[in-house]
Amino acid sequence: MGSDGESDQASGTSSDEVQSPVRVRMRNNHHRRISNEDINKRLSLPADIRLPEGYLEKFAMNSPPFDKPMSRRLRRASLSEIGFGKLETYIKLDKLGEGTYATVFKGRSKLTDNLVALKEIRLEHEEGAPCTAIREVSLLKDLKHANIVTLHDIIHTDKCLTLVFEYLEKDLKQYMDDCGSIMSVHNVKIFLFQLLRGLAYCHRRKVLHRDLKPQNLLINDKGELKLADFGLARAKSVPTKTYSNEVYSTPIDMWGVGCIFYEMMTGRPLFPGSTVEDELHLIFRILGTPTELTWPGITTSEEFKTYKFPRYHAEPLVNHAPGLSSSIFSVKNIQLQRDPGKRSSTFPESGEPCWG
Repeated sequence: MGSDGESDQASGTSSDEVQSPVRVRMRNNHHRRISNEDINKRLSLPADIRLPEGYLEKFAMNSPPFDKPMSRRLRRASLSEIGFGKLETYIKLDKLGEGTYATVFKGRSKLTDNLVALKEIRLEHEEGAPCTAIREVSLLKDLKHANIVTLHDIIHTDKCLTLVFEYLEKDLKQYMDDCGSIMSVHNVKIFLFQLLRGLAYCHRRKVLHRDLKPQNLLINDKGELKLADFGLARAKSVPTKTYSNEVYSTPIDMWGVGCIFYEMMTGRPLFPGSTVEDELHLIFRILGTPTELTWPGITTSEEFKTYKFPRYHAEPLVNHAPGLSSSIFSVKNIQLQRDPGKRSSTFPESGEPCWG
């Protein structure tokens, strides 16, 4: 694991890799006894995995020498023989939650005896897998970082697509509820740092999360925070100068960071709207109704003119968080700009401007 949290190894689901991570040329390789560690390195498996009986000998006979690349077909076959991609490899335990397309269960892996989260996505007969599931799989299989939830396995059957994730005990919303919505500033700093580190990793790889909220930030019993639920994420790979580029760029995630920061500090959401109009009304009441001076072109928006918002003037955020120092919100004010073009696309690495 690197100092920035980036994983040095891929998981067992990274079937697109065509080269072995082991580059050491060995003398008389076919006669050398293969160990569990050799296979773990060769297939990028967890160190505590339990290999099937007799698998070492079979792998030694079928695998190419360790100084030769391993084909994608052989890699997939090797992982399948170990137990990856099979429902019987996992024991379903408690139901954790249910949404429109998926149900999440707590489970246990027979390969490692570790707890896992099983996200079962229902497949419609005519439509197939939801686009959110396809997007989440395609992005997460390439995102390996200490502050991003790990996708361990993918299981495809006729009726459902099951994504196997590492198990984390709760999300940030549950954590705040357990704290009575009163978090210590020390813990806020720790969680904010981890959120920004994971997000910076995504942005360096041109991936936008686009759905940052406390429910999508998972926390384990060690206090490690990880970004989850990449169903609305986008890979922003082609530069464009259209208006949509302003909306779907890194500032959209930084807005989420600002709102989460406020909620951790105060114990309540900053803009708890129930509809689009209600949400915009709450935003403008605090940050001020945008004008041509503060947001050029906004008055020509047909949707904006439809709502006919009152003319609000911006208020200092500290007015909505009595008892907190105004210096705490100095950087946060930068993130909560209504015009995405004026919003910061990154968060300062140093905490000094933020914490005063």
